[in-house]
Amino acid sequence: MSDATTLPTTRDEDWRYADGDALAAFAPQAFDVWKDVTLAPGEARTKVLVLDGTSPELHRVRLTVGEGARAAIFAINTGTDYLRLEVEVHLAKGAHFEFGGVLLGGSGTQEFVTRVLHAEPEASSNQTVRSVQWGRSIGNFLGRIEVAQGAQKTDAAQNFKAMLLEAGATANAKPELEIFADDVKCAHGAAIGALDETAAFYMAARGLPPETARKLLIRAFVADAFAAMDDAEQAAALLDTALGALGDAG
Repeated sequence: MSDATTLPTTRDEDWRYADGDALAAFAPQAFDVWKDVTLAPGEARTKVLVLDGTSPELHRVRLTVGEGARAAIFAINTGTDYLRLEVEVHLAKGAHFEFGGVLLGGSGTQEFVTRVLHAEPEASSNQTVRSVQWGRSIGNFLGRIEVAQGAQKTDAAQNFKAMLLEAGATANAKPELEIFADDVKCAHGAAIGALDETAAFYMAARGLPPETARKLLIRAFVADAFAAMDDAEQAAALLDTALGALGDAG
């Protein structure tokens, strides 16, 4: 990008839920900055990200996963202004990509954007994103799965759920599937709602204080994003970090 006319705006589909003022404030070169990561055939790698910026931030990752390799990203986004994590993934034969993400905010816009290309047969991917919003915050997930022609035996799943703790909070989802192979298993789902008051009442009726019931429900909701982590202690620590960001809202 060489000039301001090429800057993305909220009229662009990939940026439709972004903070327009924040986008206009970035220098044009910020949108050309990507972190390129390549996994060799058979390699396994996990990355944990805790993103908690207080000013507009873009984090953009291009991930190439070699044959039979396994890549996983687990991320918490608690940015209080506009914070976007964007991940592009290219999967070779038999490769796997796992993404577990949590959006949390009482202000600002927290955003995950993923594009996963199943370029060759027998690859798999799974994405689980949970969003907890309160105040005037906005949680966004834009997830695209592409299955190339000939990428048979693809197994791809994507699941987004948002919990709005207060009126005024917002969540947006834009799941997409583009499939050019016929022997595949692909699914996506999105749901946005409030805290399950029926479950909270059920727990309170059995002696749990309302605040404890609320915390347990939110904890279980957020924990879904880290269920695929191999290291249970690391998953528990990451969950505690996420819940700590809730503060009084939790």
